[in-house]
Amino acid sequence: MKIVVTHTSPDLDAITSVWLIRKFLPGWDTAQVKYVQAGEKLNNVNTNDPIEKNGTDEIIHVDTGLGALDHHQIKDQNVSAASLSWEFIKNKNPEFIGEVSERIKDKIAAIDRMVKIVVEIDHFREVFWKDAVEDNQEFTLSEILEGLKLSKPDSDDYYLDFGIKALDAVLANFENRVWAEKEIEKNGSEFQTSFGKAIGFETLNDSVLKLAQRMGYVLVVRKDPRKGYVRIKTLPPKTPEDKGIDLTLAYEKLKKMDPEATWYLHVSGKMLLNGTTKNPNMRPTKLSLDDIVKVLKEL
Repeated sequence: MKIVVTHTSPDLDAITSVWLIRKFLPGWDTAQVKYVQAGEKLNNVNTNDPIEKNGTDEIIHVDTGLGALDHHQIKDQNVSAASLSWEFIKNKNPEFIGEVSERIKDKIAAIDRMVKIVVEIDHFREVFWKDAVEDNQEFTLSEILEGLKLSKPDSDDYYLDFGIKALDAVLANFENRVWAEKEIEKNGSEFQTSFGKAIGFETLNDSVLKLAQRMGYVLVVRKDPRKGYVRIKTLPPKTPEDKGIDLTLAYEKLKKMDPEATWYLHVSGKMLLNGTTKNPNMRPTKLSLDDIVKVLKEL
């Protein structure tokens, strides 16, 4: 039997370590998870190999036991159980070794970035984050885990199951972000408006919209090359006095240019849609991205 052992009341570092091993270490996807008191080991197994033998069992200890995948005996503040587990996995999983595809490179980059954040949190360095005292921090995964322990005490399997599902979702988001960053760098077409710098894309990746806005673009337009749908977003107002860009004029012009397409202007005037997964009956426009950008440049 394959067994992953971590400490009771597992934190984000412990849960991430278990998730990494079960998801990416070949043959360990159905490993059983057991818990010990913090610092202890299971059945007095006492070797420093990541995979330890105990009879017919293979055992990996993470974030406990002071072994190869525990970090509590290491002073390096850039190391945690998750980072030790990830480095071990990268040297054991053939998918990550040698010449790898672009997709796998992006997956590795995404996990690298996830693990880096877990290390930050495990060493309490999130207190130095720019918005550390803001209410939005209560929505981070590490804080949600703390809330689960308050609302559902002594439920280690529950915390682990929740954390694993959340990390699967975080990985999907990070892989999408890595892709979006490449799209912005390589395939985005910048243009100027009277309000500032804007950018347009033909891409399947919808994440470019929000990411480009976070990067400071005042207006972002994305055309889906597969379905033909278009999404246009401008920055929301920072204050009630901040009017920003109103897309009403663009909406009226685009409706005249392609009246057969379905156009939807949000009541705020900050979002103009031609197609959405929320309404698959919307008719895509025949206009090209260049046609739409010409209209937006006139705002």
